Amino acid sequence: MTDLTLDSVKQYEEMGVFTQSGGFEIARTEERMEELRRRMSSAKAWGIPAELVGPEFVKEKVPFIETDAILGAFWSPTVGVVDSLRAGTIMRDRAIAAGALTTVPNVEVTGLDVEDGRIRRVRTDGGDIDAEHVVIACGVWSPKIGDMAGVSIPLYPTVHQMISVGPCPQLSGLPGEINFPIIRDMDALCYERQHGADMEVGSYAHRAILHEPEDIPTIEQSKLSPTELPFTSDDFDPQLETAYELMPDLLGADGAEIRYAINGLLSLTADGMPILGESQVKGLWTAAAVWIKEAPGVGRAVAEWMTHGHSEIDVAMSDIARFHDHHQRREHARLRTTEAFIKTYGIVHPAEQYASDRNQRLAPMHESQKDLGAVFFETAGWERPHWYESNAGLLATYGDAVMPREHEWDSRWWSPIINAEHLRMREAAGVIDLSAFQVFDIVGPEALETVQRTCVAQCDVTPGKVIYTPVLDGKGGFISDLTVMRLGDDHFRVVTGGAHGTVDRKTFGDQIPAGGSTTLTDLTSEIDTIGLWGPKARDILASVTSDDVSGEAFGMLNCREIQVGDITVLASRISYVGELGWELYVKMSDAAALWSRLLEAGEPHGAIPVGIGVYGTTGRIEKGYRAYGAELDAERSIVEAGMQRPKVKAADFVGREAYLAQREEPLRTVLCTLTVEDHTSKSGMKRYMLGGEPILTRDGGTLTDGHGRHPYVTSAGSAPSLGKHVLLAYLPPEQAVIGTELAVSYMEELYPVVVGSIDATSLFDPENERMR
Repeated sequence: MTDLTLDSVKQYEEMGVFTQSGGFEIARTEERMEELRRRMSSAKAWGIPAELVGPEFVKEKVPFIETDAILGAFWSPTVGVVDSLRAGTIMRDRAIAAGALTTVPNVEVTGLDVEDGRIRRVRTDGGDIDAEHVVIACGVWSPKIGDMAGVSIPLYPTVHQMISVGPCPQLSGLPGEINFPIIRDMDALCYERQHGADMEVGSYAHRAILHEPEDIPTIEQSKLSPTELPFTSDDFDPQLETAYELMPDLLGADGAEIRYAINGLLSLTADGMPILGESQVKGLWTAAAVWIKEAPGVGRAVAEWMTHGHSEIDVAMSDIARFHDHHQRREHARLRTTEAFIKTYGIVHPAEQYASDRNQRLAPMHESQKDLGAVFFETAGWERPHWYESNAGLLATYGDAVMPREHEWDSRWWSPIINAEHLRMREAAGVIDLSAFQVFDIVGPEALETVQRTCVAQCDVTPGKVIYTPVLDGKGGFISDLTVMRLGDDHFRVVTGGAHGTVDRKTFGDQIPAGGSTTLTDLTSEIDTIGLWGPKARDILASVTSDDVSGEAFGMLNCREIQVGDITVLASRISYVGELGWELYVKMSDAAALWSRLLEAGEPHGAIPVGIGVYGTTGRIEKGYRAYGAELDAERSIVEAGMQRPKVKAADFVGREAYLAQREEPLRTVLCTLTVEDHTSKSGMKRYMLGGEPILTRDGGTLTDGHGRHPYVTSAGSAPSLGKHVLLAYLPPEQAVIGTELAVSYMEELYPVVVGSIDATSLFDPENERMR
C-alpha cells in the first residue's frame, strides 16, 4: 500500500495536481504518543520523511490551533492534497488523444454476459459492448456490477462525515487551495483541512453507517451526487465540539458557518485492502475499494498485471482470489467493516484479531481444544489455537527460559506459554492443529505438466515423494511457497497455507491445459491436517501404528498411507519447526479421533498440544525458515532469499528465464538472520520487536540496498532454544556478513543486533540432525 501511494504521488506530481502541504498527526494521550513512535519506525523502514515534534512546532505551522491538550505530533512534510477531478480529466484526455480510449457517457450498465466461464459483453441501456476483457472499477457500485456476472466483490459502501466551515477570515485571500498542514486529531478520530477560505472537518468517530450498493440513490434522486448523502448531524456533534475546541478562533469566527455537510460514501473491505485482479470469470477483472491516495498506482499495477501477468509492485494482498467462500458473504463484509471503521484512526496492534463473524470454520477437535484452554486466532475463517492455557504449568518448569515480556504492547496478543510449549516440543513432542491448510488434488493426464509448469522444483519424481517448492511470477518473484506430494503417476496433492490458499488454487488452475481431462479438486473441507513433531515423535507414532515408521523405512520428504487403528492416515515426513516428525492427513470425520489418540499416546512421552505461536513463529524462526508474505513476496528473488538450489530443472516453468538471469546477477540484497544483543530500553524495561522495524547502523545511520530499499524486520520472534530474540531482514550485501554489528529501531530507541546467518543455514541445529 505504501508503494502504491508513493507511485500515485509521483503520477499526481507529474500531472501538476498535487499540492504538498505537510501534515500532522497529533496526540492527546501518552498511548497515542507511543503509537506515533511506532509509526516513526514504519516511516524509517519505508523511507518516508517524518519527525516527532512538540506542540510549539505544530503552533508554528498552524498558528490558529490551540495546543493545550496536545502532547506531541507526527510531522510528515510530504503529505499533500490532490485535485482528483483534474487528475481524472487529464488521464482521460491523454488516453483519448492517444487513440486508446473511447468513452460512453450517460448510459447505465444493465448486465454482464458470461459464456463458458468467460466474459463476453457489457449490456447497457444504450446498447451492448462486446469485450474480451472487462474491468469493474465502479467504486461503491462494484458489488452490484459484480453480481451481474456472479462474482462477489465484498466491499461495503460506508459513510464518512465531513463539513466545510467558512468563510474563515484567517484563510481568506490566501493563494491556492491549501496553505497550512493538514491536522489529523488522532485521539478525537477526526481531521481538519483547509480548502480555500473554508476549513473542512471530517470524522471517523461516529457509528458505522453502512449502505447496500443497491440502495445508493440514482443521479436523478440525488441533490448533490449519489455518494453525497444527507448529513446526520447527531452523529457529528461530538466531533464538531472537539474541532471548535482545537480551532476556536478559526471555526468560531464571525461570519463563518457550516456551508457544506455530507455523509459521503467510501469503500471499505473486511481486511482494509483493495480488491484487484482477475475474478473466477475469465477476462473479468476488478479494481475496486481503491481510495484516491493509491488510485494511479493501482491503475498502473492492474494494467501491468493484465498485460504481463504480474505487476512491478507486489499487490498480492489485494488479490480478489484471496477471498474464501465465507469472506464473499455480504454479512461478513458488513460485520467486519462495521468493526473496522472505528479503527481508521485507531491504535491497531500488528497481531490484533477481529471479534466479529468468528467461528466460521472449526476443526473437528475444536471442543477438545476449548477444554484445553486454547486461545484462538483466526486464519481464513479457521479458529486456530495459538497457545493452550492448559500448558500454563510449564511456565514454572522452564522459568526465565520462556523469555517473559514486561511491556503490555510487546506482550499483547502473545503469551509466554508459547515459548514454554516450544521448549517442551524440543524436549519431547508437540501435537499441532493444521486444519487451516488448503489442500487440493490435481489429477489427470496433464497433471504432471500442470505442476511442472507452476513449480520451480522438479516435480517429475517417484510417487510417494514430497516436494517443497517456490512458485514464481514471470519476473521471477515469489507468488507462493508450498508443498506438493506425488501420490500417483497422474495424481498430485498440493498443500499450502490457508491465508493464501485460494490464490494458489487459482494459480494452479490457470495452468491446467484447456480442453483436457485434468481436474483440480479442493479437498480442504474433506481432509484435516495434524502435525506431530519432536524427538519423541517417532516413538509416539510407532505406538499407535503397526506400520514401519523407522528412519530407514520412512525417510525425509517421503509420504505414504499408514494405519492408526481403524484410521487411514497419509503421513508426510516434513517439518516446518526443525524437528523429527510428520504432517498427518486424515478424513475430517476421523480427525478428532486421531487427535485424541496422539495426545493420549504422547502423554507418557511428555507430548503436549502446541499452538500456532510455535509453528508459525518460534519453531520456524529458530530455523530461519522463510514465510510467504513476510520474507517471500513478488519483489524478492529465490537467490536473494537464499533458497537457490545447485541446479535448475530443464522443464519450463513460469519465471524460469528471470530466475536463470537472477542466478548470474550480483546480489542487491541478502536475507539475513539477526539476534538482539540487548533489550534494555532507556526506562530500564526490556522491549521486544514485533516486526516491521528498520535496521540501521549502530549509530542510527540509514542503510540502503541495491533496490533502493531500506532494510526492515520481516519477521520477529522468540527463539527460546537459543535464549535470543531473532529478527529476519534483507540487508545490503556489504552488511550481510556474519558478525556485522547493526541496530534495530523500536519505538524511537536503538537496540544492538548482530548478523548471525546470511543463508539458509539456521542458528539452531544448523546440520539438521534433529529432523533425522
